[in-house]
Amino acid sequence: MKASRTALALSLLATGALAIAACVPAPDSTPAPSPSPTPVTQDPQPEPTPSPAPAAAAQFENWIDAPRTAGNWRYRSGSGLKVAEYVGADKEVKFQMDCSPEIGMLLSVAGDAAKATAIQFRTESTERLVPADAREGWVQAVVRPTDPLLDAMARTRGRFAVETPGLSTLYLPPWAEVTRVIEECR
Repeated sequence: MKASRTALALSLLATGALAIAACVPAPDSTPAPSPSPTPVTQDPQPEPTPSPAPAAAAQFENWIDAPRTAGNWRYRSGSGLKVAEYVGADKEVKFQMDCSPEIGMLLSVAGDAAKATAIQFRTESTERLVPADAREGWVQAVVRPTDPLLDAMARTRGRFAVETPGLSTLYLPPWAEVTRVIEECR
């Protein structure tokens, strides 16, 4: 009986060992891939990076969505002079509203656009093409001080646009300087 118990115990041990061995996965016989060596060239030259294409002017479905032209308005007066100037981030005057009692309101866009014969003004409520002349680095248009275009420029929400052929479009805020020069010119 003792021998049969011993045989039974050995049989159970062998069965248990086989069961445990079946649970352990077999070792992977596939070797791990080794990284391929980086080829070494005789004359290592950096790849030339292509120069970026010139940025095209951003197009907007609606001009009022365009970002405001960087800069600020300033007002100057004295000796009959009443001027609102929009000065860009580069400290250069980009647009000017000059009240001349003899002439009217002179609207000037800075830049050399010799072929420009008109300036397009866009406000929330009005769009108008105003005849203009190119003179000494400016494109200039004249309107009466009572012209409704000036009121539209002062009262538009957000910005008004000044488009001159051959020059960048300006998107200008209707700040207090605009209203002041208009009112003082009347």
